[in-house]
Amino acid sequence: MIRTLPHTFAALVMLASCGVVSEATDDLARDQAKSTVNRVVADRFPGVNAAPVTDCIIDAADASEILSLAGASVTGVTDRTVQNVLDIAARPEAVTCLARNSLSLL
Repeated sequence: MIRTLPHTFAALVMLASCGVVSEATDDLARDQAKSTVNRVVADRFPGVNAAPVTDCIIDAADASEILSLAGASVTGVTDRTVQNVLDIAARPEAVTCLARNSLSLL
């Protein structure tokens, strides 16, 4: 599977640039982006349950950010990737989601 990831990402970018984005393509990109965000959250906030934080960040990201984060799952996480995740997490919709999820854990 590792060998096919660059091809998969290239296909996602090509489909997105043509305006052909199916639900399966969107799901694949979101899954790859979640992998990246999970890694960033786990590294930056050890001990935090990354899954609900990741979901809030992914839900607040736009399509181009999802593709960028998905690409980082193949090319590797950079300082810019980390900053993108933190920027998205600071958006009002992400903060509201994070607060709601934190309250539901109590």
